Amino acid sequence: MSQQHFDFSHRPLVPLAHDYPHGASEPWHQHACAQLIHTLSGVVRVETEYGSWIVPPSRGVWLPAFTRHALQITGRVAARTLFIDPLARADLPASCQVVQISPLLRELIVSALGLPARYPAGSRAERVTELILDEIRGMDVLPFALPTPHSPRLQALCAQIQQQPGESWTLLRASAQLNVSGRTLARHFMRETGLQFSDWVRRARLAIALTRLAQGDSVLRVALELGYESPSAFSAMFRRLLGVAPTDYFPPTESSPPR
Repeated sequence: MSQQHFDFSHRPLVPLAHDYPHGASEPWHQHACAQLIHTLSGVVRVETEYGSWIVPPSRGVWLPAFTRHALQITGRVAARTLFIDPLARADLPASCQVVQISPLLRELIVSALGLPARYPAGSRAERVTELILDEIRGMDVLPFALPTPHSPRLQALCAQIQQQPGESWTLLRASAQLNVSGRTLARHFMRETGLQFSDWVRRARLAIALTRLAQGDSVLRVALELGYESPSAFSAMFRRLLGVAPTDYFPPTESSPPR
């Protein structure tokens, strides 16, 4: 996918269906066009210079044109991608973001896969394409971004949190480790990531949870690894953020990668 070039002289977007096996990856690359990756199954981790984005099943990630990124695949990922002319609309999203894919947009993406590369004005193909672009402008942004701070000290702290997600990462503990006041750490963390420290830790744990569950790990194992007192406490967090229980989000027959 990373080596393809797209011709937008006859249509504003090019759809592509691509399935990835568990453990697959794509190296750092960029496209001269915008990209919407919609996942039907599995989890995709998108790395950029600004941070990482975890894309759960049935969601999507928007990448503006010329955004350098790399992909890491967990579970069997069925991806449906739209490559979009950045000039197709004046108000396309300007930043990377994980987005909600509405039922209408999902069906439109599937329909787009069967459209001809060239079509007459006023045809059904043109109306489907234009409606896709309209729906993209209205996508809801989801809180799955994990911004990377700029300073080396905060980068090291964030890396440690991700390596030890089960520890009790309070603002007090982190500030004492960096030998600064809690107020100072909170101010710098918000300035560099746009998130409160506790929110960043929660998102980091959720990203790990999504990856582990997509690998087929049990809810009990994931809950303990992330430092939750019980699977029910972890499930409550998961349901609060994603709207469903982890057992419903990753059915075993779909989430477990080949052994």
